[in-house]
Amino acid sequence: MSSAPQSHDPRPDGTATTNQIVSVSALNRLAREALERALPLLWVGGEISNLTRAASGHLYFTLKDANAQVRCAMWRNRAQLLPFRPGDGMRVEARALVTLYEARGDYQLNVEALRPAGIGNLFEAFTRLKDKLAAEGLFDPAGRRPLPRLPRGIGIVTSAQAAALHDVLVTLQRRAPHLPVVLYPAPVQGAEAAGRLVAAVRSAGRRAQADGIELLLLVRGGGSLEDLWPFNDETLARTLRACPLPVVCGVGHETDVTIADFAADLRAATPTGAAELASAGWLGVRTELPSLHARLGRALERRLEGLAQRLDRATLRLVHPRERLLREHQQLARLSQRLNTAMQRRLERAGMRCAHAESRLHGSAPRPGLLRSRVDTLQQRLQLAADHFLERRRTHLLALATHLEHLAPQQVLARGYAIARDEHGKVLRRAEAVAPGAAVSVQLADGSLDTRVVGHLEH
Repeated sequence: MSSAPQSHDPRPDGTATTNQIVSVSALNRLAREALERALPLLWVGGEISNLTRAASGHLYFTLKDANAQVRCAMWRNRAQLLPFRPGDGMRVEARALVTLYEARGDYQLNVEALRPAGIGNLFEAFTRLKDKLAAEGLFDPAGRRPLPRLPRGIGIVTSAQAAALHDVLVTLQRRAPHLPVVLYPAPVQGAEAAGRLVAAVRSAGRRAQADGIELLLLVRGGGSLEDLWPFNDETLARTLRACPLPVVCGVGHETDVTIADFAADLRAATPTGAAELASAGWLGVRTELPSLHARLGRALERRLEGLAQRLDRATLRLVHPRERLLREHQQLARLSQRLNTAMQRRLERAGMRCAHAESRLHGSAPRPGLLRSRVDTLQQRLQLAADHFLERRRTHLLALATHLEHLAPQQVLARGYAIARDEHGKVLRRAEAVAPGAAVSVQLADGSLDTRVVGHLEH
């Protein structure tokens, strides 16, 4: 009986000779090391299938294309950093290290990063546009309009064949069945979708009053980044901000984010969520109706009770017309008596005032005989006073005239004074005012002299 062949480990340099027997573990290790040396870290594109999320947080899936497939593993510390939730059928690009799972001998990829297919260029374009519009203030929360609590009608911008439309209509029918809904159809995918969406939003804004809508929903179901790309259009974002209606954007799933989400007044995680936000007020009213009905009933009962009490009090005050007429007649008689008494008293007071005035009038009547002698006396006194006044004024006037004549220039000259004038006729008051040899005219009481200065005398 022959013994089993003896296994040997490979040489220290990692290779094995042709006649050397290696173990399966060593073989798999050699294969793993060879793969990892030969193939550096690289990006691999394909479609996810057989995705499994382990309780440990690791992700296991198969990446395939039309002709081949490869097993993939993504460890928890990498998987928890993903900005999206991967799923079967999703086209992705994986940054991975080619390796071998030695325990089973399975060739696989150890995935370090994962992104939706085409995310590189599209994501860069998305980020640039988002930063540009944010810098312009287009996403400023202060510019967001509040949703009407009880909208009279709702407009929907989406494709007429979209599953999102069905979800929204079902939700609105369940939560606010009376609410009118107007569809503004537009494709939500493809090259022309962005322009058609812009036209639909503008149409909804123009026709809002005529169509009776106060709120606009922009909805679409989930999809890849390429499928949702029309909702990252700059013109659409600006149109949403310029729309006269508040806009709720419910595009994709919870992890999907588009430029339209930032430009809208409110973002919903899903189309169904957008319908729930739009009908939240009406649903709240429906839940409040029972309590409001009870409150209205109690208020109506209190109102009726108060009116009944008022009616009872009015009934007590109600009297027969005959009794009412008798009371009025008695009241009229009392008033007539009071009026007659008041008139009598007033006439008596007026008579007394008239008699008093008459007696005062007789007492102040003029007496011409007595007044004539008084007038004569006053006339004599006035004449004497006038004569005395005129005499005093005349004496004072004569005294003033005498004093004035005494001060007259001619009288002063007559007393030996003279007036000297220079050759210009100016009166001289100082000897220094004329120079020796100057002509001087001297006026005397009875004439004038023409002289010439020969010198100045000392005082």
